[in-house]
Order: sequence, then C-alpha cells, then structure tokens
Amino acid sequence: MVINYFGHFRFYLVLLLVITAASCSSGYQLVKANRADYAIDKTVSPDSSIIKTYQPYKQQLDAEMNQVLGHTAVALVKNNDVPETLLSNFFADACLQQAKKQDPAIDFAMPSTKGGLRTDIAKGEIRLSNLFELMPFENELVAFTLKGTDVQELLNFIAATNGQPISGLKMRIRDKKPLEVWISGKPFDPAKTYRVLTSDYIAGGGDNALGFKDPLDKKVLGLKVRDALINYVKENEASGKIINAELDGRITKD
Repeated sequence: MVINYFGHFRFYLVLLLVITAASCSSGYQLVKANRADYAIDKTVSPDSSIIKTYQPYKQQLDAEMNQVLGHTAVALVKNNDVPETLLSNFFADACLQQAKKQDPAIDFAMPSTKGGLRTDIAKGEIRLSNLFELMPFENELVAFTLKGTDVQELLNFIAATNGQPISGLKMRIRDKKPLEVWISGKPFDPAKTYRVLTSDYIAGGGDNALGFKDPLDKKVLGLKVRDALINYVKENEASGKIINAELDGRITKD
C-alpha cells in the first residue's frame, strides 16, 4: 500500500491556516461611533493634579528665562517697510562680531531676513526670554566663500526685497537694484571673492534668498544664531556697555 504523505500534509496545512485565521478574528464589528467636541478655554476648571505635576518645571523655566542678560538704551523695533532698522542692525552686528571670533576673514553678514526677526525688544532690560522670542529657531551660522557673481546675486536679492539685516556691507537701493556697494569699507569688486556669513536656513534658499548655491568654500561655525545674540548681549553687559544700536545708513533707498 502506498501512503500519500504529501496529500495528508497539504490537508493539515490548509486546516491549520483556516484555524489560525479564525483565531485572529475578534468577532466584533463597529456598528456605531459617537463624537463630541470639548472646548478648552477659560471656562474649564484647572486640574490641581496636573498643575502640581508641571509647576516645579515651570518655576525652573521661568527663573531661567527671566534672567537679565543686558540692557538696551533704545527700543529695538522691526519695520519691514524701511530698508534699515535698529533691530536688524543689532541682530546682524551681533552675529558678525561673534562669528569673527572663529573666522576673522568674514567680510560681511546677512544672518537672517527681516521675516526671521520675530519680535521687538523694548528699551531697558534684555532678558533671555527676549532673545528666544526674537530667534526661536535652531539655525546655525555658516561662513561661505562666494564668487563675486554670487555676491551680486545676494545684493540683488537684498535690494529687491527692500533691504535685509546686514553688517559689514553698505549699499543704496534704487528701483529695487543695488548701487554704490561697499564691503568691509571698500567698493564691491565682482571679480573678487568674498567671505559671507549667513544661517543654514538662508543658505538653503530660505525666504527665497539667492547666492549660496555654488560656494567655493563652506564652514559651519558650530554656533547657533540665538547663542551669538546671547553671547553678544552678555559680553556687552560684562564690560559695562549698554546696547545702543543706531541707524548708520548702511542701507539707504532713493
């Protein structure tokens, strides 16, 4: 007698699969679903257990953020309708000064666009929270060596967008085009190369910025934009200086 082992095996395999499939089914089906909206507003009573849980962390964070790092003699205010503001000058000068500690060859800086400056700083005390509110992003400062033609692209962008936060650069805007450009105290020469400071966000084309696609050299400084601002304010305070940004005509418009 010949026993068909393969046929028996196939039968038991099929049976096993059927049993397994049946065991995986819950046997339940959704027949009805209800939903409701719960408003989270001032009418909701505080939950004391939740407050007790987060309160120690809130107190620690508040104490840190309320540290007074320095002082400003003037209100640092943003205004996108004009090419140059006290806030943009403070911001760009702080970044350039701190970055030059690591890369003294930097010629000029555009560390952010006007849109990246998120809030004003009132006259008086500058707290850590003010600088976090001004620069809430984790952007890094990066130094690039650019051909003169790429710098021209960046200058065109600055002029076409009614000015941006800059330091080490002076220019006049007419009909949304850059004129009389000076870099580090010398007339701009398209045949030369320049060392330019910006953020990783701007360099990547953020806010439609131009000029950084084909650099000759790139150096990540390991310094966040916000940390540069913090260090700048702290150092001025330690040396007894009050922040006193001025409109110095670095960008004018006909």
